[in-house]
Amino acid sequence: MDKSVSARAKTGVEGLDDILSGGLSRRRVFLLEGAPGTGKTTIALQFLQQGALLGETCLYITLSETEEELRDSALSHGMEIDSNIAIFELVPPESLLNADQQQSLLYSSDLELGETTKMIFEAFDKLQPSRVVLDSLSEIRLLAQSSLRYRRQILALKHFFARTGATVLLLDDMTSDSLDKTVHSVVHGVVHLEQLAPSYGSERRRLRITKYRGQAFRGGYHDFTIKTGGVSVFPRLRALEHRTEFERSTLTSGIGELDTLLGGGIERGSSTLLIGPAGTGKSLFALQFVDATVKRGEKAALFIFDEELGLLFARTKALGFDLEGYQRDGLIHIEQLDAAELSPGEFAQRVRDRVASFNAKTVIIDSINGYQASMPEENALILHMHELLQYLNRQGANTFVTVAQHGLVGDMKSPVDVTYLADTVVLLRYFEALGKVRRAISVIKKRTGKHEETIREFKIGRGGLSLGEPLSGFQGVLRGVPTFVGENRPLLKSGEEQSDPK
Repeated sequence: MDKSVSARAKTGVEGLDDILSGGLSRRRVFLLEGAPGTGKTTIALQFLQQGALLGETCLYITLSETEEELRDSALSHGMEIDSNIAIFELVPPESLLNADQQQSLLYSSDLELGETTKMIFEAFDKLQPSRVVLDSLSEIRLLAQSSLRYRRQILALKHFFARTGATVLLLDDMTSDSLDKTVHSVVHGVVHLEQLAPSYGSERRRLRITKYRGQAFRGGYHDFTIKTGGVSVFPRLRALEHRTEFERSTLTSGIGELDTLLGGGIERGSSTLLIGPAGTGKSLFALQFVDATVKRGEKAALFIFDEELGLLFARTKALGFDLEGYQRDGLIHIEQLDAAELSPGEFAQRVRDRVASFNAKTVIIDSINGYQASMPEENALILHMHELLQYLNRQGANTFVTVAQHGLVGDMKSPVDVTYLADTVVLLRYFEALGKVRRAISVIKKRTGKHEETIREFKIGRGGLSLGEPLSGFQGVLRGVPTFVGENRPLLKSGEEQSDPK
């Protein structure tokens, strides 16, 4: 093997090398385990494809799939198995009828384990490859019949490959004995793949590095997907690893009364939570800051879980926000997301990519309710949101997150309490006064400075958002049924209002 090559054998899988701190240690044996359908073969093919691109000789030893099946699988991902990748197929004896058969022949159930191992060694000696995939260990475990004999054969494989200097990936589909951890103690590292089936939506896949001798790695579970082109892994986000220098400044919304309510505006590199029942205007307040961002000459990224984009464009254009025009001019990036088809890790990676490549300085997540649908449990949502908001803050981006509460008036309940995560919390409410349903806004928390402690009425009309004077003559506005105690009525005059705001 060329001594000039890197000490790490990159897997060719996007994100996995990051988790493995650069790839797999060369001249070592690793285990890739997971139930059928988790993506082991795809990852193995990408591993060999990466080696072939570097000019390394690669060998795929298969005891379960045919060479034709492997080549078809590679082609489905746009990968061409070239001359640098040899496939050694252990096939049933019916192939003896084929005069053109060039591979060694073996019917595993008819021969002893020692002969199987010998055939593998001969195939290796013939090619002297730098990278080897052995698929799968389940066949060898069945031939071994006992745990002791199986362990001896695995050790024999390990010592043989150690002398040759090859980097080896052993695949295990965990079908013969999922409780047998013999290989775990022998190999240098273990990558465990899982496939989860939620009650609704597509399957979710995740992986975890359970062992890697002498090497730090990114622990915990990491989401991944299998799409045309291969496997993409989304490393678990750790905000502490990402910090950039930026100038902290106060950013305004363009509405004087709203900026006054916010104590002058929003500080750069902070997160804002807009919380209230459906229809109070949470999305429109977030879009007000998007509009202000574009007018400052900066870019924004919007991630929409709850609303169809065509309806959003039409609805907001009537209010003075030309989102479609901004998107066409490359001023904003907007995505409509399907929570049933999206894992939390993939969503976090999408946000990171937009902030990095698009240089988005304002990020909208609308809403947490939709984001929560992609989470397996509430605790995971809190942890994911914490890391994502901290990451965005450290990039100098302003994040606006909406949460729809249950109910319309009276006591409100949130599907999950994320108020402590945000730097600023803005509360929107319906209230009844003088025979009409009205809307009120108040800032109940701001970490980055002082804010106005009043409650203001606001209106959504053809010209957009407008805020009134503080409702000093009312009590109980936030409960939805206020009591008038003042001498005047600081309510906004009636006017044409948008009938279906959000």
